[in-house]
Amino acid sequence: MSTNNVTIFDKAGIPRQLLWGYIGIMIFMMGDGIEQGWLSPYLVDHGMSVQQSASLFTVYGITIAISAWFSGVLAEGFGVRRTMLLGLVLYMLGTVGFVGFGMPELNFPVMLLTYALRGFGYPLFAYSFLVWIAYSSPQQQLGRAVGWFWFVFTGGLNVLGAYYSSWAILKFGHLNTLWTSLFWALLGAFFALVLNKPAAQKQTAKGSQMQELLKGLTIVKEEPKVLLGGIVRVINTTAQFAFPVFLPMYMARHGFDTTQWLQIWGTIFTANIIFNLIFGFVGDRFGWRNTIMWFGGVGCAVTTLLFYYAPQIWEGSFFMVLTCGVLWGAFLAGYVPLTALVPSLVKKDKGAAMAILNLGAGLPVFVGPAIVGLFIGGAGEEGVIWILAVLYVISAILTRFITLPDNAKTLHHHTLQTEIA
Repeated sequence: MSTNNVTIFDKAGIPRQLLWGYIGIMIFMMGDGIEQGWLSPYLVDHGMSVQQSASLFTVYGITIAISAWFSGVLAEGFGVRRTMLLGLVLYMLGTVGFVGFGMPELNFPVMLLTYALRGFGYPLFAYSFLVWIAYSSPQQQLGRAVGWFWFVFTGGLNVLGAYYSSWAILKFGHLNTLWTSLFWALLGAFFALVLNKPAAQKQTAKGSQMQELLKGLTIVKEEPKVLLGGIVRVINTTAQFAFPVFLPMYMARHGFDTTQWLQIWGTIFTANIIFNLIFGFVGDRFGWRNTIMWFGGVGCAVTTLLFYYAPQIWEGSFFMVLTCGVLWGAFLAGYVPLTALVPSLVKKDKGAAMAILNLGAGLPVFVGPAIVGLFIGGAGEEGVIWILAVLYVISAILTRFITLPDNAKTLHHHTLQTEIA
């Protein structure tokens, strides 16, 4: 990026040549997040069992994890644009099958197959864009650049998608609302793949595309710190997927109904997307590793316990429970610099490093609920909370060992020469 004609986007840490791509990711993820808040109760209300609904989301989580891993290595080996386009196609095929053939008659086998296919879509589309960011951003701005990514990703998926669907369901009905996700996916792709002109940058790839795919596994042997980064990424959002399994019932016993719980949960992630940006800036100044350790690991460990005990300490106080939840959501964003730190551990094969990180982002979708299922019977809700808190402490300790090589501290984006898209 030229140092002349510095724009407000440069100062904010957004690679200006990727601006349309960021907008496209937000729009696409809004479409993907349409059904998050209501699909499970809708299916149960229409005659499916809770076990069938849980199976549907488990399979969906597995395909997301697989796709998340493939996104980095495919972007490296086949090009970012091609990988994002593949994600769009799989997402649309899955949506058409799920909404058109599975949902109307609640045909469970068809729903299982097509919702799984849909799960392959968004990681290939969205996480591949992270590889683009890693190659296009100046090293000193990379923390902010990935902070903006998580801002648009979470803002689209957890905030705009929820707000839009709450309006659209009343206007169009449930099935028609799901159909509109195709429009938002296509619009997002138009911004990210058509209006977003520049090619991603990388160093010259060596070997075949199959070797690039294998790099997604061998990278952890060549650079074990990448594996540590992947483990920390799993711990990062494990609680995010564990909490909804048991906390609504816990909160209900302490006087907070479902509506209040949804207000708390929604506000948590509104705060989270703001702090995704803040910790992008903090990471570039305070240090990526220090930010992850102290704000992410230690901060989340303390606020996880605080969030759980708040209804007991401040009995009946919605404001105090909400405040403690928002603090947890804020510190959850302390892990944002991990997306800058891990690909910076390697001079080349950044896509392979990102593949491990993306796998770590996909795994908590079912790791979180699995921890609850395994331990809540014996240890109870309080035991599960302490397990999650201890995991955050472990992530802080692991991060202590993820040190950058000297070359990465001075590496600048202009050394990355050859186009992959």
